[in-house]
Amino acid sequence: MPYQLLRFAFNKQYPENHMFRCPDQIKTHYDAIIIGAGGHGLATAYYLARDHNISNVAVLEKNYIGSGGTGRNTAIVRSNYLTAEGIKFYDESVRLFQDLSTDLDLNLFYSQRGHFTLAHSDATLRTMRWRAEVNKHLGVKSELVDPKIIKEFCPHLDLNCNGHMPVLGALFHPPGAIARHDAVAWGYGRAASQRGVEIHQQTEVTGIKLKSSGVIGVQTNRGEIETPKVLSAVAGYTPKIMQMVNIPTPLEIHPLQACVTEPLKPWLDTIIVSANFHLYVSQSSRGELVMGAALDPYELHSPRSTLDFVEGLAGHLLELFPFLSDVKVLRQWGGLADMTPDFSPIMGKTPIDGFYVDAGWGTWGFKATPVCGKTMAYTLANDDPHPLIVPFSLSRFEKYELVGEKGAASVGH
Repeated sequence: MPYQLLRFAFNKQYPENHMFRCPDQIKTHYDAIIIGAGGHGLATAYYLARDHNISNVAVLEKNYIGSGGTGRNTAIVRSNYLTAEGIKFYDESVRLFQDLSTDLDLNLFYSQRGHFTLAHSDATLRTMRWRAEVNKHLGVKSELVDPKIIKEFCPHLDLNCNGHMPVLGALFHPPGAIARHDAVAWGYGRAASQRGVEIHQQTEVTGIKLKSSGVIGVQTNRGEIETPKVLSAVAGYTPKIMQMVNIPTPLEIHPLQACVTEPLKPWLDTIIVSANFHLYVSQSSRGELVMGAALDPYELHSPRSTLDFVEGLAGHLLELFPFLSDVKVLRQWGGLADMTPDFSPIMGKTPIDGFYVDAGWGTWGFKATPVCGKTMAYTLANDDPHPLIVPFSLSRFEKYELVGEKGAASVGH
């Protein structure tokens, strides 16, 4: 057992501080309230305090920090999207991720691996070529590579796929990386707390108080709180919060499942995604294979997992890596994916003064954590959307100014 764990096990007076403060009481007034203590909510709180000197902020979480999508994703970071708006946005997030361990003074196990999106058909190959050219045009490293290059980076991959759907090529994105998703939440939570932000777990928002001028406060299971600004950052639970202010959204909530295997000796140095098999796999720092697939094809507000998912995923995975047939699945889980019609997020102001939204993240929310925090903090502080998120406004659906990202976001997490 590591010495660090023994110190905690045998010392009633813990020798180290908690990751963040846990105030016993909630104040009656805050300059801003953030609903949801996931990566996005905590990152916004941190940048509000650090960049805008707004620290009288409360982050309210009905469960525990990172209990939603932040703790249930597969922790892939990339920016090889298809639209100019999406590429610029996610590329800034990759840039922020690269220095985030230093910024938060916490090892996030950020590891640049390279991201291969395999193509098994001529049509998929054309899409990969399209994405590569758009990426390069906007300064993002991506290129179309042939099977020989893929084999050099991943020699264990069966390019023939048992004769079913041979690999014809791939979109190679060198900056593709993985990170510890829970550590990102803890790091932002600790850094925000150190700057005066209060994080209240087990605190559920049950209503939002409005007047003609806009937001004036929230109701919680621990009493009422006055505030002029409220940010909803609750992912799959967004429709529930939006109903409190009578704002309709185009969101659909679908289950998204993932699983990990027993730990193996390191052998997979890259991130492999199959656009045709609808799966993706990487190897964690602990040796587990972290795997996922496409959304479940029905709406359901439940983070459950199913045998059907893991059976289908295993079948496709063995077509790529036949030697894994004896490897055991250690655990599986599910989460809620809040999907928009154009596969892009909803960010920024709403028709109600002082009420802001950060939603519609579907399967790509974790990789946007730093840039989301930066841009939403700017938006709350200035009551004006950050330039990077202007295309993602809720009003785009009324104007039919969609940001069509389906070709780069539906499977390639």
